[in-house]
Amino acid sequence: MVMRLHKSLYGLKQAGRQSYDTLVRVLTDLGFRISQADLGVLQTWVQGDTLILAIHINDCMITGSSSNLIAEYKKKIHAAYPLTDLGPIHWLLGIRITQDCKAQITRLSQELYIKSILIRFALEDAKSTTTPMVPGVTYSQEDAPDNPINTAKMGKTPYWEAIGSLMYASIPDIAFAVSMLLQFLENPWNRSLGGSEANLHYLSGTKAYQLTYGAEKNDLIGCTDADGTNQEHHYRSLQHVPHRRGAISWSS
Repeated sequence: MVMRLHKSLYGLKQAGRQSYDTLVRVLTDLGFRISQADLGVLQTWVQGDTLILAIHINDCMITGSSSNLIAEYKKKIHAAYPLTDLGPIHWLLGIRITQDCKAQITRLSQELYIKSILIRFALEDAKSTTTPMVPGVTYSQEDAPDNPINTAKMGKTPYWEAIGSLMYASIPDIAFAVSMLLQFLENPWNRSLGGSEANLHYLSGTKAYQLTYGAEKNDLIGCTDADGTNQEHHYRSLQHVPHRRGAISWSS
């Protein structure tokens, strides 16, 4: 028997997309427009005031230039979908958010999340390291297991779980290291497993660090590698640029 659903059910392959499309249709009718930079961010402008809504599944955050406008649109959205208003933001998706409006500073912290993954992999008392990658170590598929027995042994290691946890905690200073280790998900090996552990050791010493956005002005700092070929198949120079307002980018 084949049955046609009139609406998507939670847990089905297309459920997330259907939920997003349905929500966006409602928000579009309220005047919101999807940001070209991020599909989870919507904006609207009303008589010179700006309203920004960020959504992630059942969680959302709203901000704008007018508190009255925010309150008005909360009521409009609540009329379509029942909302639980938690007031000023403090936590979002496991990220602690602290604000100092007078100093115009916002800080984002994943300390509790990092502590949880360190406990998960029995590294809560691990010795911290100063870099997220072991200096001088190269990663190559040529060192990967070359027979089913060794591949099966590596399959019993928590490599995939570790990389998945690191991806969510992929704060700017470990972003490149994690992207490097992602190349070996299909066939991990001892050195790549050691690379994931190195990231966790680094986080154990930097878990209290916070990404800070604010009015403080610092010099722009740029770093680049010397040879451009420090890893397999990488024949480009890598540049890391921390911005004075907290945003950090890297490119090649």
